[in-house]
Amino acid sequence: MKRLACYAFFSCILIITAIRPSVAEPLKKLSKPPLSEHWFGIYMDKERVGFYRQNITETPDGYRMEGDGSVRMNVMGFSKVASSRETYLVGRNLALRSFEVEQTINGTLSRLKGQIYDTTLRIRSESNGKSTDKQLKFKGEVYPGPALNLYPLMREVVPGRIYRIVTFDPEEVKLKEVTITVLGEEHSPDGQTALKLRNTLYPFVNNDIWMDGQGNTLVETVREGLVTTRAEDPKVLGAFVGNVALSKKDLIYDFSLVRAEPPIKDQKKLTGLTVEVSGWNDSLPLLQEGGQTVEKSGAGHIIVKTGTTQPAVSPPPIAGTLEEYVKPADKIESDAPQIVAKAKELAATGKERVDIVRTLASWTADWLRDTVDDGGGALASFTARTGNCQTHARLYTALARAAGIPTRFVSGLVHQEGKGFLYHSWAESLIDGRWVSVDPTYKQVPADPTHLKFFEGHLPEDMAPIIAIIGRIRIAVLEAKYN
Repeated sequence: MKRLACYAFFSCILIITAIRPSVAEPLKKLSKPPLSEHWFGIYMDKERVGFYRQNITETPDGYRMEGDGSVRMNVMGFSKVASSRETYLVGRNLALRSFEVEQTINGTLSRLKGQIYDTTLRIRSESNGKSTDKQLKFKGEVYPGPALNLYPLMREVVPGRIYRIVTFDPEEVKLKEVTITVLGEEHSPDGQTALKLRNTLYPFVNNDIWMDGQGNTLVETVREGLVTTRAEDPKVLGAFVGNVALSKKDLIYDFSLVRAEPPIKDQKKLTGLTVEVSGWNDSLPLLQEGGQTVEKSGAGHIIVKTGTTQPAVSPPPIAGTLEEYVKPADKIESDAPQIVAKAKELAATGKERVDIVRTLASWTADWLRDTVDDGGGALASFTARTGNCQTHARLYTALARAAGIPTRFVSGLVHQEGKGFLYHSWAESLIDGRWVSVDPTYKQVPADPTHLKFFEGHLPEDMAPIIAIIGRIRIAVLEAKYN
């Protein structure tokens, strides 16, 4: 099987420039933090290098602050890839009560759990199969990173006011004193009127933040914009996240990997699979056919059955017209002369449609050299002969349509033996009145039972909904059948 790998990311020493805070009347303070979900793009020198999701919900005695994301940066010869999932329980004043953090830094996974006991933060750390316990003493209160920008807005928001608080750094597993200065109202780098804050979270570096009146972070920059975190529309960010997830790039590899419990063993002999997916977004459609059936099993839970674990029923009638699955489309140039000629040549080697499909899939896998980056449309990759799973699926789809076989581009998860499930693209072709999964990256017709289809369509907007589930779903294996 073709698989990918390798990790790298950042560290930097930069210089601070002091500015004088503006003077104005006190601003209205918040009674509670914004109870909502927000997505952020992370940029370095205007190039998007990562993303972050934050969600705040209310609890009986405070708030739950959840965050997850992934980033890769290179600065002055230092590099680092990091992904994290964080959950902090805080009181009404945003002071930390307990936390759980899972983070992968340069390929090393660690898990932290912590609890506040009076003036002690007790922490258990797990990494490389070893557990260690640590106690950190403090005075007053400790605040998690997600609370830093909100802290001044839930007190007196007076320009020129300086707050000194203690925060917990999960990467270094230590407490830090941070100074937060309220600089006053001014336009953000994106031109929005906002409250500007500055903190000393990073040594020797200005960390500037622009907030709106509801307590939402609009923009955050390090060293005058060298690294920028910007609030973004999930639909726009979703297209980026979908692309890097399908590319299996190291930027998102750990974040997007979904481990199966119990693990799947001897994948080559697997004939059928039943899994329960938890953390599902119930607004997403449940896609049937192509070798799987899907049903809801509760709020945020679905059951997916593939291969021989599916009930033995006759295929349902094909809904709607098949016209869209046989005509050319953007990046699926099934009418291009080179593709038409190759499809005709390959189709001549088989009499049955299933034989033609196998020939097209096998030829595509052999023709394209597997790479991390998307090789573009079918015609471009036909010439360049490189590309990732999206490229393979587009080229195969174009060839199949040129051969008169209704075919559609689909995406979801596929299992990597010894690892877990990763996001992947493949295709489905209509054979004998039934949609059959075809994986032209791995020469599989039908594709193996670990292919779990979640999305249909080859355009960036078709993959944007991935942002609703990536980094959140978990998979429990309920049944695995082997030959």
